[in-house]
Amino acid sequence: MKILAVILSCFILLSCSDQKNKLQQPDMRLWYEQPAGEWTEALPVGNGRLGAMVFGDPLNERIQLNEESLWAGQPIDNNNPEALKHLPELQRALLTENIDKANDIVEKYFIGVPPNVRSYQTAGDIFIRSSGDQELSDYKRELVLETGISRTTFKLGDTKYVREVFASAPDNVIVIYCRAKGSGKINNRISLVRSKDAEVSAPGDDILVMKGQIVDAPDPKKGPGGKHMRFAGMLKVKTNGGEVTAEDSVLVIKDAKEFTILLTIKTDYDAENLGFNRSLDPLQSCRNIITKAEAESYTSLRNRHIEDHSPMFNRVKLELPETANSSLPTDKRLKAVKEGKDDPALAALYFQYGRYLLMGSSRSPGVLPANLQGIWNHKYNAPWNSDFHTNINLQMNYWPAEITNLPECVDPLNHLMERLTVPGRRTATEMYGAGGWTFHHLTDAFGRTGVMDGPWGVTPMDGPWMTFPVYRHFEYTLDTAYLRKTAYPLMKGSARFVLDFLIKGPEGYLVTAPSASPENAYFIPGTKKKGRLTYAATMDIEIIKGLFENCIKATEILNTDKDLRDSLENAMKRLPPLRIGKNGTLQEWIKDYEEPMPGHRHISHLLALYPLSQIQINPNTPELFEAAKKTIERRLSNGGGHTGWSRAWIINFYDRLLMGEKAHEHLLLLLKKSTLPNLFDTHPPFQIDGNFGGTAAIAGMFLFSHKNEIMLLPALPSAWHSGSIEGLKAKGNITVDIRWKDNKLDEVVLTPGRSGNIKIVYSDKYILLNVEKGKKYKLNGDLKNM
Repeated sequence: MKILAVILSCFILLSCSDQKNKLQQPDMRLWYEQPAGEWTEALPVGNGRLGAMVFGDPLNERIQLNEESLWAGQPIDNNNPEALKHLPELQRALLTENIDKANDIVEKYFIGVPPNVRSYQTAGDIFIRSSGDQELSDYKRELVLETGISRTTFKLGDTKYVREVFASAPDNVIVIYCRAKGSGKINNRISLVRSKDAEVSAPGDDILVMKGQIVDAPDPKKGPGGKHMRFAGMLKVKTNGGEVTAEDSVLVIKDAKEFTILLTIKTDYDAENLGFNRSLDPLQSCRNIITKAEAESYTSLRNRHIEDHSPMFNRVKLELPETANSSLPTDKRLKAVKEGKDDPALAALYFQYGRYLLMGSSRSPGVLPANLQGIWNHKYNAPWNSDFHTNINLQMNYWPAEITNLPECVDPLNHLMERLTVPGRRTATEMYGAGGWTFHHLTDAFGRTGVMDGPWGVTPMDGPWMTFPVYRHFEYTLDTAYLRKTAYPLMKGSARFVLDFLIKGPEGYLVTAPSASPENAYFIPGTKKKGRLTYAATMDIEIIKGLFENCIKATEILNTDKDLRDSLENAMKRLPPLRIGKNGTLQEWIKDYEEPMPGHRHISHLLALYPLSQIQINPNTPELFEAAKKTIERRLSNGGGHTGWSRAWIINFYDRLLMGEKAHEHLLLLLKKSTLPNLFDTHPPFQIDGNFGGTAAIAGMFLFSHKNEIMLLPALPSAWHSGSIEGLKAKGNITVDIRWKDNKLDEVVLTPGRSGNIKIVYSDKYILLNVEKGKKYKLNGDLKNM
């Protein structure tokens, strides 16, 4: 590698007024020529707490609603009281490979009581119904990502109608606006509907009120029945001209030229204690929000929303080559890609849509993180309960947060993580006799931390795994106050659990037991029987190494807990090494077992490649780097990547392997095989983690940062021959703008948020810079100053 400079402390700096190469991003919108025929064609809006899916039907509009905390169920300590008593027996069975006995012990004494959670639920629907026989024309519906506004336009006769929907974070409401331009007027019937556990009334001519309480039936797998979450919704109509009257529980708008609907929903969820606060009055909370919002005009509400949403969204701009297909409606663009047509700009739209979805499902005023469906769910019993799956899915939801410059989207995740340590401490103590805290492969809004579902749920390293997005926020921001207050206490408690949980294995290494590799299995040696339980699954060792390294670094930065640091360093030396199997792949298990499902969707043993960066193309890990390649090839040759989130993970793997063409190939497969008409990811069914994983993977084609090194265009595919991206974040709080032409770096602009040394790498070149906080540094394609 050619050294261009050793240390440059002086550089030509860009003035803030230099706009010569400022990126003009293509129009970022999803648009369609027909209304949504089903839920996965509707368009999402969200403010982190409230969500809505807009169907865009001119005569029978449906807007499906969500509120983040509207969950069935209740707080339950489901730790199995027999677990700790039988832990030594289980560990002996695992260390001697008596898997049948281990499985029997787990089934009897470790599975949670109860073993399942209840579901996140829909809040209901708004219906806006019209009558008339005028001819419909000029129809279009769209979602403008930059403004966060869903817009439907159409003509009935000579009158044009405009309908806009957005979820306002500043005003904590969903806003629906309709206007008639022409001789026609608006005559609509508006209803607020929830078919279960709720009643709707009209206490005034311009208001609808929904009051309810989730009633759960007793279920031995889910817990006691009873009346649980209380909730309320309030809908207020404001008109310009015409009149509004109430007919039973329906509002009737007659002869108006425009109207605005304000909608909010509240529950008595206690976000601080992960339970219920019966002193809260959800209806009064709604009334307070609506009273404040109705004092504002529609224009004011709209402007306040855009002023909040757009600067956050516009931190990152991406331009990729456009083709003739780029001007087509979104569903037709997607169909063309599925038929093999080229449309790089669709990848740019998909990237920005992922950022939009994260903004809509994980930010203030919300307090819960994005679940398996973000915040959008139209069912009472959602697939996988739309829960928080912590064995890849919740982690993947936050992969794009830091690199795509949405750091505040991590706040709700941190909020939940801090509160999970309370039930997590009980799990650590009651199940494993350990200090610190942990949880297993899923949780809910009430903080369930025991073993869920079945033996495959005995994964106590999922708690430590969830510390990585918490620490990653510090790596990107370098906010030491955050590290001291939030990240380090979480990691310290997790590390304490791991230190207590580790035991000496047959080879003398420190190992985890029980252990599993998420949802996968192996053949028990000498049989064709499947085993899931083991000790020291490869994923566990990678998680522990990552956690301990992060903790050690944090203790050094904060100058604290030297004794803990020494314990972690000593324990790390005694962990088993990563091993390569006889087929050249990275071993997934402590032994080189045969695989019954070589194309399994989970590839958890490659955590060391992504997102942990423990395996890199450098002199320290070349054999592991090649083994990682072979692991992915083997998975794919046996049908792997068949779920959306798994395909997204594979793209990120290829980014780290510096294989841009392969990354692009699998991005196209993500679009072709796992993307719905509204660009939602599908498992199937809909699961939002693939959107977030795909967004992170696209960012990873342009930028990789580790410690004090930034690699530019590490996996740029040839199909994206020219383009630009502005506003990506590198670790160390550095904003990066990149422009490339003819598949080569053209220029890069770095804006550091801290002073110090950084290493910039592109292809076979690198440069060492000494940078000052707040100044801009501009390099050309040869990494020379411009």
